[in-house]
Amino acid sequence: MSNIVWHDHAVTKEMHAEHKKQKPCLIWFTGLSGSGKSTIANALDHELYRRGQHTYLLDGDNVRHGLNKDLGFSDSDREENIRRIGEASRLFVDAGLIVLSAFISPFRSDRQIARDLLPDGEFIEVFMATPLDVCEQRDPKGLYKKARSGQIKYFTGIDSPYEQPESPEVTINTAENSVEQCVAQIINYLVEHERIK
Repeated sequence: MSNIVWHDHAVTKEMHAEHKKQKPCLIWFTGLSGSGKSTIANALDHELYRRGQHTYLLDGDNVRHGLNKDLGFSDSDREENIRRIGEASRLFVDAGLIVLSAFISPFRSDRQIARDLLPDGEFIEVFMATPLDVCEQRDPKGLYKKARSGQIKYFTGIDSPYEQPESPEVTINTAENSVEQCVAQIINYLVEHERIK
């Protein structure tokens, strides 16, 4: 690494943000499979687009088709998955975008590493607090059924732990609120903290 030097760019993060007329940030959705991460992230992305914001959505399954296709689901692979996502998200934020990342990201330490990549206020943790029994009833991909039968190992919430955030910026329960209500909750947070108008 001694021969690698950081190259400064003529167009700065601040210039990108000013050009897009927004304050870039990373909205990090975390929660169990079936908790509504992708659904809410997609709906929020659409609402921000409708409002004229510049966004990019990174979804767990989609990223594992490309950037992270070499990773499995062991604890160490999950850690590397989140590390790469954190670094990729930081690049998008540096380009002035509002980034939405929807990943189970079960470990607090990994989420903290992603948070530490950004200045204070730019990492917005959205905890999908939908209870396990509701997520398992939904089971949109049939993964809980496979995990319960032993076909899938290291499945979060079944035989691999999920560490709930201790102080997330936003907490959402899709078992109690509609998609529209959940999106409005996040929009309100972004407006109150002057990320969007």
